Amino acid sequence: MVAVQLGPICGGIGGEIGDSVSRRCISQQKQGIGAGSMSLRRDPRTEPREKDDGFGLGDRCYPQLLDTSLDGELKSFLIDEDELHTYDDLTKVNPVTPSTVLKCLQARYSVKVFYTHAGCTLVALNPFQPVPHLYSPEVMKEYHCARQPQEFKPHIFVVAEEAYRNIQGQVEPVDQSLVVSGESGAGKTWTTRCLMKYYSTIAASSSQKCQNMIERIEKRVLDSNPIMEAFGNACTSRNNNSSRFGKYIQLQLNTSHLLVGASVQTYLLEKTRIVKQGADERNFHIFYQMMKGATEEQRKEWKIPRDQHFTWLPNADRTLEEDCFQDTVAAMGHMGIATETQGQIFQMLAGLLNLGNVTFCPSADESQPCDLQEEAAGFLRAAASLLHVSAEQLESCLKLRVLQAGKQSVLKPCSREECGIRRDCLAKLIYARVFDWLVAFINKSMCASSSSWCNFIGLLDVYGFECFVLNNLEQLCINYANEKLQQHFVAHYLKAQQEEYVSEGLVWSFVQYQDNQSCLHLLEGSPNGIFSLLNEECRLNRGADAQQFRTRLQRELSGNACMSWDTFSKQPHFTVSHYAGRVSYQIEGMVEKNRDPVPPELIHMLQGSQDSLLQSLFADGNADDSSGRRHTKVVTVVSKFKNSLESLMKILHSTTPHYTRCIKPNPECRPLTFKKEEVILQLEACGIVETINISAAGFPIRIPHLCFLKRYGLIANSRISWQSVEESEPEAGSDTVAHAVVAVLNEVLRCHSLEPLRYPGTRTHGSLVHCGETKAFLTHFMLELLEEHRGRARSQRASVIQCCWRRYCRRKRAAQACAAARIQAAVRSWLVRKEVLRWCRAATIIQRQWQGWRARMEALAETELDDVTDTEKTSWGCTGLSLQLSTHQEPVILWAWPVGLALASAPTVTVAMTVTNIQKMVSLFACLKLSFPSFSYKVETNQFEQGVASIRAQPQESIRLHLQRSPLPYSDTHPDKRGVTGFNQILLEKT
Repeated sequence: MVAVQLGPICGGIGGEIGDSVSRRCISQQKQGIGAGSMSLRRDPRTEPREKDDGFGLGDRCYPQLLDTSLDGELKSFLIDEDELHTYDDLTKVNPVTPSTVLKCLQARYSVKVFYTHAGCTLVALNPFQPVPHLYSPEVMKEYHCARQPQEFKPHIFVVAEEAYRNIQGQVEPVDQSLVVSGESGAGKTWTTRCLMKYYSTIAASSSQKCQNMIERIEKRVLDSNPIMEAFGNACTSRNNNSSRFGKYIQLQLNTSHLLVGASVQTYLLEKTRIVKQGADERNFHIFYQMMKGATEEQRKEWKIPRDQHFTWLPNADRTLEEDCFQDTVAAMGHMGIATETQGQIFQMLAGLLNLGNVTFCPSADESQPCDLQEEAAGFLRAAASLLHVSAEQLESCLKLRVLQAGKQSVLKPCSREECGIRRDCLAKLIYARVFDWLVAFINKSMCASSSSWCNFIGLLDVYGFECFVLNNLEQLCINYANEKLQQHFVAHYLKAQQEEYVSEGLVWSFVQYQDNQSCLHLLEGSPNGIFSLLNEECRLNRGADAQQFRTRLQRELSGNACMSWDTFSKQPHFTVSHYAGRVSYQIEGMVEKNRDPVPPELIHMLQGSQDSLLQSLFADGNADDSSGRRHTKVVTVVSKFKNSLESLMKILHSTTPHYTRCIKPNPECRPLTFKKEEVILQLEACGIVETINISAAGFPIRIPHLCFLKRYGLIANSRISWQSVEESEPEAGSDTVAHAVVAVLNEVLRCHSLEPLRYPGTRTHGSLVHCGETKAFLTHFMLELLEEHRGRARSQRASVIQCCWRRYCRRKRAAQACAAARIQAAVRSWLVRKEVLRWCRAATIIQRQWQGWRARMEALAETELDDVTDTEKTSWGCTGLSLQLSTHQEPVILWAWPVGLALASAPTVTVAMTVTNIQKMVSLFACLKLSFPSFSYKVETNQFEQGVASIRAQPQESIRLHLQRSPLPYSDTHPDKRGVTGFNQILLEKT
């Protein structure tokens, strides 16, 4: 978590430093805990230990330490024991001793608080009971959305969130590793499961477009857990769900920090558990799940009756929470394993169970193969049927071995022990290949392409430190892996930080810690390490002799203080002093396990299996050299495990580590039971007390000068600081940059009436800060002061920027408004001018048309109302009245005569009229149906027969004609008011 705290600072993130900085150590300044208040720790290796019994730990208690835990320096510390559970960080403890740390953890555990910070490490106590509210989605969201997660109660989600925010901040190194360590049964598997659930929840996309993909990846990442645990975990004497393999899970994130895939790397599966289990221990979970969860039809198909006892299935009547077959089958289905393939896998496992019941008895003739015991033949046929191989071939491979004599092969009968070894080798070989196939399938199912992800968060879950009554090669490799992890922690934090203090000119008194380098040199040293001698023994073409190997170990390693022997033990063994205690290892069978020979005839038999999956598992197997040469290099179990562990350590060294120490409160795994003897040993073994001492006494925050100026240079408002930020990296330790750093620190110190730093000169440091050669060393309290001043400076500059920006925006808006008004005026004026011009043109046209029309109307009206003379001058046709007189042969044309006068002059005239003028028409209508004394004339009208609506006439009176429409088409519509209007009634006075 130290690297986590440094991450956002070194990355120059513009956000709050609280994203990666904890406030839990502020009270160090108040309590006076500084570099000068540090007390030296004794070396645990110098403590008196009980005599080892030859096979177990001989130093599992410290009676003197526990009996005096309430004496001396503890009295002042334990005055107020009711407040001990409030110490959420053990760096607040003063003084820091194993007893005070133990008392704090016990007080917190008693009030059901299971997580506690210990400097750079998170201590997790296993409650051994479900605590669902502690890992609910609401709690995940609370820690993920928190501005400063460190202000919340200690939790595994705090470590997870710090690692995730380092990824977001692109802190170097960007990739993160969460190392979960502890003894078997301390809760490492559960912690890893919680971390996977947390990342699969917070690293999911809210976008609907990629939500389905994220949910699929999340489902497969989570479903890989029950599969891996079913096939790789087992119940041991120390843990009901102990991981019998190591795994490093890489959660792959894209550039948007979303989960796009995952991969799993496994280390050293304990395949010997298939054929050999200790007292009160069980085989792998999957066998018990099959026996308890299979249907009757499946039992019949797999030949595993309910009442059948299998040798390799001890304690079958014991039921655990992990015995859930349906969950495993469902997870395999979600992972994409077809139902047919699942059936093939379960058939193989059932075949291994039947194979375990195949036993042999020695033959009377040594030259003849061993015989099968009673009922063994049936189990052998069942195993052969389930493995889809010939029963005769399987029996032959178990009883006879092939010896190469040049180009010829010779069959030699095997002894009873050799038959059992070959049977066990076949079972271990098949199970290991099935497990490797599952891991490869899981990786193929959920691993993203290299182009779609850029960073990863690694979760390391390895077997814890183990010490059983009988320990062999498996426990030696497991404890070796724990030694490597402990060395990584020591080298990364305990040793590297203190050496960095000295190199940076800090006056420092070293804290003593337990360095396990000597133990590692004993194990992996060349050419006289245990592993080197073991591999050399395997390469020799001779039988394994435990006593001979023990003699060689004594001869080569007698001078190593970490190794000892019990001369009175009847069984050959050696004892190694690990960082967690002394463990005795049996030598008997260790060489054979390391050699791990596989008879070639077994490989050939499995390659010819009728089962497609089993055949594919051994398709590339080539156990022997076809040419008969046997001088090929032997690849031992230790060599393969050591190489894989080295690759893991390279990954850890290239990432930012975060440590979580799981503590097992009691060996019986009872809920909420705290045994001080068990816990104190684990605290001593993993170096928790030393870690707390260094974290409390030193400066947990270390920031390179350039990164410091880039984040805090604005506090001093110095041009030098900003110029220094842009300098090249080789000049980072120059005096100019250091002066700028000191100026910033002194600015903060003066504001709080603290003694300023003096630079250059003697680089002494205070209790809050130290300016080193290339880095600034800070306490959490000083970091908070810097953050406070930085926030204040940013607020002031933000106010200035806001004022300038608002002034600029207002001026810009005013200029825009003025410009808009001018544009609007110009546009409106142009539009008005355009409209006026259009109106003028329209008015001119209207006037012209009106004037022309008026002129025409006047002309037409005048033509209608004028006399004949005027009418004749027009082109509207001639008008007149023609009378046919009886006294004249020709018609007499009378111009402008009143009709009545004309008719009165010639009372006996027959009138035939054709009128084209208004006057003539009126005269005509006046003569229609007139009542005169004389009826000797007749009027005939040639036009307007239907134009008269009614005629009223009285003799010797006026005549009134009513017309349906005006007879004046032009004069009636004359625009001048003086024209004739309403001429639909014509009144003619009698003349």
